[in-house]
Amino acid sequence: MLKTLFMFGVLGVLLIPAQCDDPILVCVEDDNDLRVECRVSPKPNKINSYEFSWSSGTKESLINTNVSGSAAEGQFKESYVEELEPHGYKMTLPGFRDKLPHNTTYMCKVSGVSASISVEREQLAPCSAVSVFLKSSCSWILCLLLFFFYQAHS
Repeated sequence: MLKTLFMFGVLGVLLIPAQCDDPILVCVEDDNDLRVECRVSPKPNKINSYEFSWSSGTKESLINTNVSGSAAEGQFKESYVEELEPHGYKMTLPGFRDKLPHNTTYMCKVSGVSASISVEREQLAPCSAVSVFLKSSCSWILCLLLFFFYQAHS
């Protein structure tokens, strides 16, 4: 029992400071809306601006922005953006699941800091918490949890 408590204590200390969020996440919601989360920390002392775009082949399309002088393409007029806590933005593109290009690079920029990810249409994950966790870069934490759980019960 003491060994188990010690192991979970060590695990907790290791996991608390873990930074396992990718700067950009792309997934499909239950209603086939495309969601792109841009968790980029803005530069200090700058006005928060954002841009969401995608490219397929040689064509890049601006989906949504609040940058003065820039305009999104008309086909994306239904997209909307919400601020994420503690930092970043979430862009939702309603009903675009079946209209996505086959292999797409999704890009976001927050106050001049950029992030991008390439995703094939068939590999888009649903936006459930479990699938997002498994697709993220912190899947090593799951392996660590399973290892400690196995050790504690053997």
